[in-house]
Amino acid sequence: MRFLLYDRISHIEKGRCIRGVKSFSLAEEFLRHHFGKIALVPAAMMIEAMAQLLGWLVIYSNDFSLSAVMSLVEEVTVTSTLRPGFQAEIYGEIVSMSRRDSLGLARLAVDGRTVASMERIIYSHVHQVDPGELARLFRYYGGLPSGKSLK
Repeated sequence: MRFLLYDRISHIEKGRCIRGVKSFSLAEEFLRHHFGKIALVPAAMMIEAMAQLLGWLVIYSNDFSLSAVMSLVEEVTVTSTLRPGFQAEIYGEIVSMSRRDSLGLARLAVDGRTVASMERIIYSHVHQVDPGELARLFRYYGGLPSGKSLK
């Protein structure tokens, strides 16, 4: 993962929903040399933040037995242009799951106001994975202590 676009997972319910946070600062690598005088957080980065967090919910909900590859995003809305220096709350929800894929939705809010949303995101499932390694990465990327039990 080149850019990790969430700081930590704050809540997770297997097969249902996930919440996380991301602080977008001016020091973000993706902003370097990208703007002249006024830096803005690109909408694509907000979309990627939602997709990354929801992808981990899919993996977690399947007991780390598969990897989730984003294959379709539709009905995306980004209602705000934001300058770095804000903390976003990210919410993702699984709508349905099958052996082959998962369908979800997500939103990103700042100060309680939704600034970006995806009404439909589909992940294709890849079943040839190392479950132990995925669980380790989940703990690491999610900001969870290594000894914490995953329910």
